[in-house]
Amino acid sequence: MKQYLEMLKHVMENGVQRNDRTGTGTISTFGYQYRHDLKEGFPLLTTKKVHFKGIVNELIWFLNGGTNKTWLNQNGVSIWDEWATENGDLGPIYGKMWTGWPTKDGGEINQIEYVMDLLKNNPDSRRILFQGWNPEYLPNESMSPQENVEAGLQALPPCHLLYQFAVANNKLSLLVYIRSNDLLLGHPYNLASASCLLMMVAQQVNLELGEVIMTMGDAHIYSNHMDQVQLQLSRDPRSLPTVKLKRKPNSIYDYRYDDFELTSYDPHPAISAPIAI
Repeated sequence: MKQYLEMLKHVMENGVQRNDRTGTGTISTFGYQYRHDLKEGFPLLTTKKVHFKGIVNELIWFLNGGTNKTWLNQNGVSIWDEWATENGDLGPIYGKMWTGWPTKDGGEINQIEYVMDLLKNNPDSRRILFQGWNPEYLPNESMSPQENVEAGLQALPPCHLLYQFAVANNKLSLLVYIRSNDLLLGHPYNLASASCLLMMVAQQVNLELGEVIMTMGDAHIYSNHMDQVQLQLSRDPRSLPTVKLKRKPNSIYDYRYDDFELTSYDPHPAISAPIAI
């Protein structure tokens, strides 16, 4: 996907060196956006192989309020392992905030239901969004992820923290705001996940597919990922694959990985890189 490679190149050429929470160091650009029309193909990177099954299962886990990694591990996903407690808990992360946002009176708000209701009953609204940034549960940076979870806080604060939908000409589009984005490891997952979510929501509310708009605050490349980025930039992107939904489940919460059909995916080999923790 050319736009992704253009973003990598832009950050490499125009970014500034910055320190970061992990102590690894990054080269970073503040403020970057691009858009992709899903009619042009599904934006799963071809300059390296991306684990599509892991992306879909993580999204399903989020939508079902998951905050324990056990189900993920059972379904072939291990990307949350480093931050979980011995029991697999991750605290009130994405799934909790999406589907069970805590209220001051002890109740909960399902933001996904709010979005689905507006799309069905008031699609012209400018408030069709959900978010995960709850300051009351942000982790303490002086504590380990596991210590934060034990204290009732998030193992990690949300990176992709706001999702806003818009309807125009019977097409549904999605804008995602990511406050902090690891461009080599994180962004390919975020882009594909947002695209899957858009497909699922559009199917549920009987709308056509529009654009996925990715907006990054701190768009960065870790200092120990430079060789891997250069390798990606040396590769020519191939034709994008196709993703189809094989059935329409009863609700947004009832999708399974087997509902997604990925075809014509012919990527370059995978690229391994260390995760900054």
